[in-house]
Amino acid sequence: MNTSSLKKPTLKQLLKFIIPSAIGLILFVIPLPWGRGNITIGVGYMASLFSAGFGSYLPAFMVYTVVLSAVLTTLATLVKPAFVRDSHYLNNLFIVQSATLVLRIVSALFGIIILGQFTGVPLSMISDPYTGGTVVNDLFPVLATWFFFSGFFLPLLMEFGSMDYLGTLIRRFMRPLFLVPGRSAIDAIASWIGSGPVGVVITDKQYRGGFYTGKESAIISVCFSLVSLPFAVFIAGFLELTTSFILFYGVISIASLAAAVILPRIYPLSKKSNDYLPGVTVNISEEVPQGRRLHEWAIDRGVYRASLAPDLPGLVQSGFKTVVDVYFSLMPIVLFLGTAALIVAEYTPFFKIISTPLVPLFNLMQVPDPGVAASATLVGFADMFLPAIFVKGSEFEITRFIIGALSFTQLIYLTETGAIILRSRIPVNFLDLLVIFIERTVITLPIIVAIAHLVY
Repeated sequence: MNTSSLKKPTLKQLLKFIIPSAIGLILFVIPLPWGRGNITIGVGYMASLFSAGFGSYLPAFMVYTVVLSAVLTTLATLVKPAFVRDSHYLNNLFIVQSATLVLRIVSALFGIIILGQFTGVPLSMISDPYTGGTVVNDLFPVLATWFFFSGFFLPLLMEFGSMDYLGTLIRRFMRPLFLVPGRSAIDAIASWIGSGPVGVVITDKQYRGGFYTGKESAIISVCFSLVSLPFAVFIAGFLELTTSFILFYGVISIASLAAAVILPRIYPLSKKSNDYLPGVTVNISEEVPQGRRLHEWAIDRGVYRASLAPDLPGLVQSGFKTVVDVYFSLMPIVLFLGTAALIVAEYTPFFKIISTPLVPLFNLMQVPDPGVAASATLVGFADMFLPAIFVKGSEFEITRFIIGALSFTQLIYLTETGAIILRSRIPVNFLDLLVIFIERTVITLPIIVAIAHLVY
């Protein structure tokens, strides 16, 4: 259908575009005082309610899910039953390569060891509360609830035209600044305010759907998928920062925007292919045809996209498949990579050794506790919460402020965002993630330190 020839939309067409899109924006983008006045997005509030009621059961439930994933994957990959082979969805989910099969089996063993709290080296290294225990007891419940509600409600944000409408309106700003389509602004806001992992899932779906090129999807996933606003509130409180939260998150936003402008123009993002995923239909059209008004064309794009949206049973089926896919294929990766990375951080001097050259740099920048700050700087590659733990005991608030803000702007964490990116179709590999983590640190650290010295 050529949207440039659309007639004035009917009231029914407009309502199909406006109502689901408005609900999607409220759930994922617009922070409101839900519950007792806490400012968060709707999906975050639903996730918190669910965690409050069932959170104690989620660690065991997710481990059992990882174990079931390993069992079903082993049977399907070895036996290849007809009903799995004949289903494109089940085939992709359970008939996998040898490396993926081994990863799921090892993840299942990790989960059993963690739940059983086995002792004795090396099992205790896996079940340690600061390694596998952190992944299962702290990370799994958060990811499980966020992905459950996001899986079912994301179509309201993606399928009913809001991204097409707003993307067309602000393309003139997003493309020159960040080299990405305008629709990625909603993707970015959903990540910044809601959840970084959910932002990666949105980006992956948009790439698979023909809305982003490989280069655009890579830029969006490693430049905009920040840890959520509610978690920033938690970190600020954990580090006992007496500065206002607005200042803390303002520094994070300023430094992250600077990184988002610079990173797409340097290696490795600058070298990524600008082609769409092979075999998909290109579905994006933000260019305003000659003779059309910008807002009129934006509405046309939104209404047209909404007209293609599935009905309620289709939305429920799609949501169910998304949740199952995340639980059975993503959670094993998170458990394995997260636990392995935390074991390296907790039981080896690896991060301390490689951070030694940074001590003179922190001395030069006049950051107190330079040794602690240096170690905390690189350990963030394993998990974003580790830097805060490293500097929690520092008597210098400026050091806690700098490392706390930096842990957000680094963005790449193997326990969460990194694992999800590696599992997705987004063309970013492990080496890319490592290079981008270093680049983000180099770009954002001086900005954070400079602002911190103005405040303290």
